[in-house]
Amino acid sequence: MGISNENGSINYSVDVLGNIVGISTMECYGVVGMASKNASDGFWELLKGENLSRGVKIVWKNDNLNIELYIIVEYGTKISVIANNIIQKTKYNVENYTGLKVSSITVNVQGVRV
Repeated sequence: MGISNENGSINYSVDVLGNIVGISTMECYGVVGMASKNASDGFWELLKGENLSRGVKIVWKNDNLNIELYIIVEYGTKISVIANNIIQKTKYNVENYTGLKVSSITVNVQGVRV
């Protein structure tokens, strides 16, 4: 993943983009944390600060950046509003910090926490 011009190129690792997306998501109101699927038993676990990129799936295909998020939300909040805020903030931050164009963001709510 990267940008090329007449002066050179900039390449981004998936971990860097995952951290940008994870931090942007955690700044949104109503998000308790990122979720990561534990492959051994199929349960979703809440991720803490340093593992935020594990709750993010990034696919770079044909100059299109597709982001898929797995989150846990706070009980009593409107999920559609939270998801829209996450999409807007994540798209803005990724495009502003990296210069890459985001083509789609999918927010998967894996749980609700009291």
